[in-house]
Amino acid sequence: MVKGSKFKPRVFPVGGTSDSAEIDRAQSMVPDVTLNREKVNELGRVGAVGYIKKSSTIGYSLTQLEYGSIEFWQKIANVTNKGGALDVNGITLNDFSSPYFDIAAYLDNDDDTFAGTLYYPSLRTSGFSINIGDPQANIERSFDMVGEAAKILQGDNKYLIYQKESILADDTSKVVTLDKTATVNPDVALQYMLRVVRISLAGVVTELSKTLGHYTENATTVTVAVVTNGDTIKLWYTSADAPDEIFTENDSDAVAIAGDSIDIFLYIPGSGKPTVDDYLYKLQSVSMEVTFDREDLFEIGNSRVVQRGVKSSTVSVSLGRILEKFSIEEVLRGEVEGYGIIDVEKLTDSAALILKIYTDNTKETFAYGFKATGLSVMSIGGDASVEEYVKKDNTLEGEDLTISANEDIIEIL
Repeated sequence: MVKGSKFKPRVFPVGGTSDSAEIDRAQSMVPDVTLNREKVNELGRVGAVGYIKKSSTIGYSLTQLEYGSIEFWQKIANVTNKGGALDVNGITLNDFSSPYFDIAAYLDNDDDTFAGTLYYPSLRTSGFSINIGDPQANIERSFDMVGEAAKILQGDNKYLIYQKESILADDTSKVVTLDKTATVNPDVALQYMLRVVRISLAGVVTELSKTLGHYTENATTVTVAVVTNGDTIKLWYTSADAPDEIFTENDSDAVAIAGDSIDIFLYIPGSGKPTVDDYLYKLQSVSMEVTFDREDLFEIGNSRVVQRGVKSSTVSVSLGRILEKFSIEEVLRGEVEGYGIIDVEKLTDSAALILKIYTDNTKETFAYGFKATGLSVMSIGGDASVEEYVKKDNTLEGEDLTISANEDIIEIL
């Protein structure tokens, strides 16, 4: 059997120039595979003629404890430097539109014998959330992903191997010596590569085709027919030999980050950076959820998605607190403390919320943060029960979010 401690997940960005990485602080990973097989009957026959096998639908969810690193966000957005401490733009929702990535879990059983690899290629982000359930709770971040394929790698094909090569000269072709001996695909004669991708210096991602003559292959080399200076070549294949790196234990980042290690500001833009007057006190719960209305398209003659996009994005923020003052409503009305009448019909549709995560509750070291703008008030709720303190809830909704480890970017509107 395979326990969670022997389940070693990695993420592999398809686009961009960054490498794969282990998935740190994961608490649960839940795939949901629907095979989409359509039964066909016909007149004059008892029972089915057979089944049409259409593209599978893969749902994949991941929950992590927050540990103060922006790395996983960068991997699933296929960006290397964006969102970092020196970046001046941050990761925006548009950065999740077309990028795709693989997730693989390397499995050891109880006696430390390698059992195989669970491989989910070409996943896209369909949503994510940040949640703090109560003031003492750990911060959790969750991701929802979609795809069309799932593979179980075992036997002589048991290890997934990922390899990256940079083209540094104006070669007309490139012979890549494989790091490990590739194992042939048992379903396809003389096929060794699961995927070969060429990424231009401008960032254009092209999946190469052996059938169309883009590359040739054997167990030890792959020859890419056409390359240009600055290209990056990425290869995926299976092997009986283990990759050099499967899971590197992360002991440098925080073990987990609790709700006492964040700052939350809510204000209406136009007055510069948020101040102490914009700080939200007495919050009991906070959640920020992003959902993407994806439109990933197939084409006639192909069982794979060939175009990826997002029609619209929704950012939902929920703030729960014990009712003491109406400070949040005053901010959302754009008025000073004690303003006489707060008419809910006049609440803003242009609020900004800033959530800053620190490495610990001393708040001396900023890790990274979120900035949601253009937020409109969607609901104001509450809960009054006998012998209980009255609870108050606010829900806001918008379409824009920036993620960055650059504190200035998070604070500047």
